[in-house]
Amino acid sequence: MSPAPPRSTEVAPAAPSRAAATPPRAPRLVALDGLRLLAALAVVGYHFTAREASVWGPDQDRLVGPVAAWTSYGSLGPELFFVISGFVILMSAWGRTTVAVVASRIGRLYPSYWVAVLLTGLLLLVVWPEGKHVTPGQVAVNLTMLQAVAGVPHVDGVYWTLWTELRFYLLVGVLVLVGVTRRRVLAVALLWPPVALGAARLGLDDLATLLVADYAPLFAAGMALFVVHREGHRLLPWVAVATNTALAVHLVPPSRAAVLERVTGIAPSTTGLALAVALCVALVALVALTPVARLDRPWVVAAGALTYPLYLVHQYWGLWTIGLVVDHVPAWAAVGAAVGVSLALAWAVHRLVEAPYAPALRRRAEQGLVHVRDAVLTRVNHGPRALDEADRLGIVRGQVPGAPPTAPAGSVPSRTATKNGGAAASSSRTADPMPPGR
Repeated sequence: MSPAPPRSTEVAPAAPSRAAATPPRAPRLVALDGLRLLAALAVVGYHFTAREASVWGPDQDRLVGPVAAWTSYGSLGPELFFVISGFVILMSAWGRTTVAVVASRIGRLYPSYWVAVLLTGLLLLVVWPEGKHVTPGQVAVNLTMLQAVAGVPHVDGVYWTLWTELRFYLLVGVLVLVGVTRRRVLAVALLWPPVALGAARLGLDDLATLLVADYAPLFAAGMALFVVHREGHRLLPWVAVATNTALAVHLVPPSRAAVLERVTGIAPSTTGLALAVALCVALVALVALTPVARLDRPWVVAAGALTYPLYLVHQYWGLWTIGLVVDHVPAWAAVGAAVGVSLALAWAVHRLVEAPYAPALRRRAEQGLVHVRDAVLTRVNHGPRALDEADRLGIVRGQVPGAPPTAPAGSVPSRTATKNGGAAASSSRTADPMPPGR
């Protein structure tokens, strides 16, 4: 939160510049980029070798069975994503406005997702319809990213994690709305998972779904780790980390073991799965809280940028590639070809779509949200005084009530500043410090 501008008893203070009002950009944790990519590659390995797939024919066990017992643990890649998201999304939201956080997520998630849905839809509708039955209407609904709400199946099963992430973003948005503080973050990290699990146990299915009951401990562990990263090693944040890790170790292995046995034919060790879940939290702690956090390699950032598009496009394009070549090359070469095609598509989506269009979409979304917010406040409160009051209280700006108001990036100067003779300063936006862990 920005400090209050100095006051004078002789002249009215000028409006604080947007550069001063916007929180400083958090240092990038490059190692987290690399960890996200490793999580995505683990998921890729799991889908290409461990899951039963018709492209391998009847000899899948003979061709890839020896590695499947190990690559099946790649099914826990999403769990690692969720811990990273808890850390990174809180880092990017701390000190920012609700509008800025929402616009950042829109710009980050949708461009690559739209292209991935269309690419996979094209493959399954035109090129490889035997890969999976989908319809044009299903593809259209999937473009919203809200197909789970509409009861429409995912075009690609990997999209389930996005719906999980969106519900976590909603929680963070509420936290930003009331004001992000250490005490509130730790309260959420300690209370949210038990409340969510309690709702599930009581049969309150809608509430449990909204509160992400199955994965709340993983997000909460990541949030608590960020508090440790930001404020140092204190007891309560580590209690939150340990408590949520224990909850995740208790929750995840039984359900994941059942899924793996159904889709791979492998009966994994629940002890091994429990250790792997704990390792997800430990890896984030390692790269964020130790000297590894000082890693600064541009190639890691560049490689990490492929994580999100790789995750979105790999499954069906990779399996289609395996089906094309499996009868002509060794199994390892077929998997290598699938990985190569997936990485090439991911690079193209990042280079041609994500990099040029995500910032523009974020800016447009921020401008639109600011206009909507101002219009709603004015209408609800029957006049322009509503915005002055919102500025004074810090409402809808992600601040603690009573703290000095800050103008969101891309918004018009506050009426209070204008009345005091303040000049509108040029916008200085804070870039999203780290993409979410999908």
